[in-house]
Amino acid sequence: MRTGTVHRKTNETSIDVAVDLDGTGAYDVSTGIGFLDHMLEQLSRHSLIDIRLKAVGDLHIDQHHTTEDSALALGEAAAKALGDKAGIVRYGEAHAPMDETLTRVALDISGRPFLVWKSGFSTPRLGEWDTELIEHWFHSFAQTAGLTLHVETLYGVNNHHIVESAFKALARALRQAVAIDPRKGGQVPSTKGVL
Repeated sequence: MRTGTVHRKTNETSIDVAVDLDGTGAYDVSTGIGFLDHMLEQLSRHSLIDIRLKAVGDLHIDQHHTTEDSALALGEAAAKALGDKAGIVRYGEAHAPMDETLTRVALDISGRPFLVWKSGFSTPRLGEWDTELIEHWFHSFAQTAGLTLHVETLYGVNNHHIVESAFKALARALRQAVAIDPRKGGQVPSTKGVL
């Protein structure tokens, strides 16, 4: 079973996360930020990674800490579930269309966190979620999951569609990358022997 759990407690947030990389896309998500919950549900459903995430944060201040810490905890749980990464495909890429919007995600489970972000929003909020925090979520997730992550919205107008296509493309790319490749015979997919 490729599962990982994380309990992250700070003065700003308390977060419990559990993931199953070989799941069915089942989710139980509650961050207190409705639009973020919706995106995490999309991530789970389209990656087939089961995600249980409960976050209680200082939303009376703003959404920054809850957004950041939920991404850090989710990435850490995914990294735990991947273990030594033996046998995984490692790379994934996907294009996700949503009406007038098309977003591309390419990623490498490299152990070298890096985010290239080429997307943006024309409104300060989606629901109650500050759109400036969306890039920060992807950065934080890549950091603890150990991903080299490239996200580019090729075109799009509707802000809801832009962010949702980014999460769906991430989900589909993750689904590819975490899959076990039977031809690899359980070897770590690197000439270094470690990732």
